[in-house]
Amino acid sequence: MFAHFAVLLLTLSWRAGQPVPIRCENKAAECAFLFKTLLLNVRELLSSEDLCHGLIPSSHMSVWSADTVQACTPNLTMSQSCMMQRNSSFSESECLRSIKKDLDYHEAAIRHYLQSDLNMPDKEDPLLTPTLEIIQSLMKNCSLMANAENSSLEEVAAKMWTKTSFQNRQKMCKMMRGFHVRAITINRAMGYISSRDHRK
Repeated sequence: MFAHFAVLLLTLSWRAGQPVPIRCENKAAECAFLFKTLLLNVRELLSSEDLCHGLIPSSHMSVWSADTVQACTPNLTMSQSCMMQRNSSFSESECLRSIKKDLDYHEAAIRHYLQSDLNMPDKEDPLLTPTLEIIQSLMKNCSLMANAENSSLEEVAAKMWTKTSFQNRQKMCKMMRGFHVRAITINRAMGYISSRDHRK
């Protein structure tokens, strides 16, 4: 599984040089690569048989907050012929702040999960640790705006995994499915920001 993941990363590496304005230009390529890597990692994780297989229907997921979707989607306005983006209402700083909050939450949730009584530690730890490391690299190397709510997110994450290890695994499966959808949104948002259309 992870060999396949490595091949996917190598095929994307040629696109990593595309500029993504995350405050530090010399780290823009690394950040673009990390965001794509996160999406591929979560997708690969969900395709394994060790996290979600046989637990819950494939349509079941939990999405933590709608803030990133709201902050990172340009408002739409109708013209006579088609729907057009109204770029003036898009706030790059608000979008990046929401992305940072998303990453903070999922980093804390995964970290606390790995510290809980795992159902299958020999399988879950190597499965989720790479995801955690990618998120931590994003937060360390990409200068996204800090959030004042970080301590409260930490408290929420610490209280998430209080059920049995099996129930916690079901909850993690739903969370990672929602995080996959969110990772798609984040990558689209970063592509929109890198296009600079919102500054025209």
